[in-house]
Amino acid sequence: MARISELIIGNPQMTTFSELEQKVVQAARDGEIHLYFDIKPEYPDTPRKWEHRLEQAFYNAEAPGR
Repeated sequence: MARISELIIGNPQMTTFSELEQKVVQAARDGEIHLYFDIKPEYPDTPRKWEHRLEQAFYNAEAPGR
């Protein structure tokens, strides 16, 4: 399970929502099958519908075997 908090804490160099979005895509490509929204990202460019954007990025990522 990919947790938003773990992606943020594990990558302190990230400073934008777009970078987080790419980490979410990478988690899906690495084989994660669940995305858990346990915190709201506090980046200056976080959009209003951030959950939708991350969910779409996660489920539209091309993972091996999908």
